[in-house]
Formats: sequence, structure tokens, C-alpha cells
Amino acid sequence: MTTGAANDRAATLLRLHTEPGFVLPNAWDAGSARILEQVGFPAIATTSAGIAWSWGVPDGGSLDRDTMLDHVGRIVTAVSVPVTADLEAGYGETAEEVGETVARATALGVVGANIEDVRADGLYGVEEAVARIEAARAAAPRGTFVLNARTDTYLVGADGDVFDETVERAIRYVEAGADCVFVPGVVEEDTIRRLAHAIPGPLNVVAGLASTTDAPTLFSLGVKRVSLGGSLARASMSMLERAGRELLGPGTLDFLDGAISYADLQRRFGS
Repeated sequence: MTTGAANDRAATLLRLHTEPGFVLPNAWDAGSARILEQVGFPAIATTSAGIAWSWGVPDGGSLDRDTMLDHVGRIVTAVSVPVTADLEAGYGETAEEVGETVARATALGVVGANIEDVRADGLYGVEEAVARIEAARAAAPRGTFVLNARTDTYLVGADGDVFDETVERAIRYVEAGADCVFVPGVVEEDTIRRLAHAIPGPLNVVAGLASTTDAPTLFSLGVKRVSLGGSLARASMSMLERAGRELLGPGTLDFLDGAISYADLQRRFGS
């Protein structure tokens, strides 16, 4: 992908954050990405959870950086819409390693990424987390890459008031260069509204994880970006499990009702 094409995709993704709100679906392989593109989504995210599950391992750092980036690269080359990657905590102990991860992602044509502020033993200290966002921003200048700073305060807890710490971290991350702030795990509508008002940048929340609030409602609360995390992958794997149980049980083929035909998928995935 040329630099110009990548910058155009980054501009498209960034522009979506200035609109009333958009849904960003998460693909876990090239095939799921192409289906989502064909449905009509203007941009696609990856899901570290879905990718890990497709490898038969749990989410949360089970895949090394090389494996994850190789998989993400396959998704990028499969579609013509912008792709933003779930890079977990940046695949590095140091800020410099986070910057290297982001630089390698941009070389693949990725035009955005999540960088989270949590590790196995809890949240990074604020200063260390800020340094990691700064390193990511330095590796991918503003306007060429949509940096989504994720804080896991509502998933792992905080030392003090969780709302206050979330806002404090969000402000620091935006000051460090983040284009958007991702707060997974928040479910109460009033809290989401307060976060959207207090955070000086677009707010991203995830639907289908702890909350089943629909996208239009989230937009009305001030959310700009609604992602799905591993929800689409979970739904697909749940369908596979139900089909397997049906085959082992009555042996019927009801699970094929409404399935895309072989010929149709061949056409969709053809050049």
C-alpha cells in the first residue's frame, strides 16, 4: 500500500470520529473482514480475542507480536477500507517497544490501533501509561494514524473513584497524542453520558461485552465510536457449536437454514 493510500484511509477513519457516531465491527480473519466490508461498514477493526480464539488459544497475550501482526496484515490486504488493529498493550515491556509495534503495524497498512493501559498485574501507573501512548504517537504521526488509547479502569478497578481516575487518564492520554479514548466495561447509561462530557475527545465503548445497550442509544449519550470486541467472533463460534451439537444429536441439518451458499461465498471472495 502506498503512503498516499494509507493516509487517505487514515483520514477516512479519523473523519468518522467527527460524525454523530459509527459502529466499528471487529474481524478476526481475512474472510470475516471481507464479509463485513461487503455488508457496508466504512472501516473495520481487528479483535485480539477473536484472533486468539481462531488459533485455539485464550485472549490476553497468548499470541506473540509477530504472529498477531502477521494475522492483522492478512486482514489489511483483504479489504479496501481502513483497518484499525487491536494491539493489546503494545507487545512490549517498554515504551520504546510499544513504538516499535506501532511502526511495524503502520508498515502493514494499518491506519489505527488500540493501546491499552493494563498488564497481567493490573493497570500501568499513569506516567508509564502516558509514556507508552507518547511512544505510539511518535511512531505514527497525528493525521496518518488514529491512536485509540484504551483504559481498563472499569474492568480491573481503580485505587480511588473509578470515574475520576478514568477521566484523569483519558485527559492525560489525549494530551499525549491519542485521537480517541476507549473505555471498555462501562455499562450504566448515566456514567457513559458523564464520561462523554468529561473526556476531551471522542469516546469509544464496546457493545456486547458487559453491556447490550444498542448503538443508537450509545450515540445519544455522546459516544462517537461503538466497537464489538470479540462479540462477532463469539456469535460465529456459538453457531458452530450449535451446528455440531445438532449433528451429534438428531443428525439434522437445520443449522444450514439461511446459510450463505457455497456459490455465493465463492463469488464474494473472488477477485
